[in-house]
Amino acid sequence: MIFPKALVHGKLIRRYKRFLTDMELDNGEIVVAHTSNSGSMKSCLEEGAEVYLTHVDDPKRKTKYTWEMIKIGGNWVGINTAVPNLLVYEAVKQQEIESLKGYTHVKREVKFEDSRFDVFASNETEECFIEVKNVSLKDGKYARFPDAVTTRGKKHLETLIRVKKEGKRAVMVYVIQRNDVDIFTPAFDIDPDYAASLKQAYENGVEIYPIRALVGPEKIELADILPFELSQ
Repeated sequence: MIFPKALVHGKLIRRYKRFLTDMELDNGEIVVAHTSNSGSMKSCLEEGAEVYLTHVDDPKRKTKYTWEMIKIGGNWVGINTAVPNLLVYEAVKQQEIESLKGYTHVKREVKFEDSRFDVFASNETEECFIEVKNVSLKDGKYARFPDAVTTRGKKHLETLIRVKKEGKRAVMVYVIQRNDVDIFTPAFDIDPDYAASLKQAYENGVEIYPIRALVGPEKIELADILPFELSQ
């Protein structure tokens, strides 16, 4: 994903009310930026750290900037949770993920029962429901998800099990928007129910692909698939 226009550089002052951040631009101007990440953002918040923002020309929006990334420990960490969905959709459509090749029709936001999944792919013989999650939490060499309790995420896993039982393909893709980790694992201590549900889903045939993304101010692109561990 190439950013269509140059991002705006600044530094983080503070985050508050979950979706709002105060940023100082390079020219000294203080602006309010929207963050789409509703989690705790643990391990990717550092006051004074470099950030990049998108300027939004939308008169209906109260905030004129969207927070895209922050530099932590010398590495860019993707903040915008809308990015992974677009990355995976484009990659599946363009046959760029080896394990998810061969689909002739790819759509976004498709329902199965009472759940809506981020990507649906199909061909003449197979249907595939794909749920995408953004991962920014780092713990040593581990990328972990979630960084806050997610009942919605647990529901998606339970529905994916039913998708699989109906003979369709069920896939979880975790897009890790940082390159300073080597292994994916659920955050057992933060949401043990989600961790247990992920293990159950895997045992019932739900596929898991943790994909590391290379994050930079010009573009964000999917890179390699990481190994994962489901036992604490």
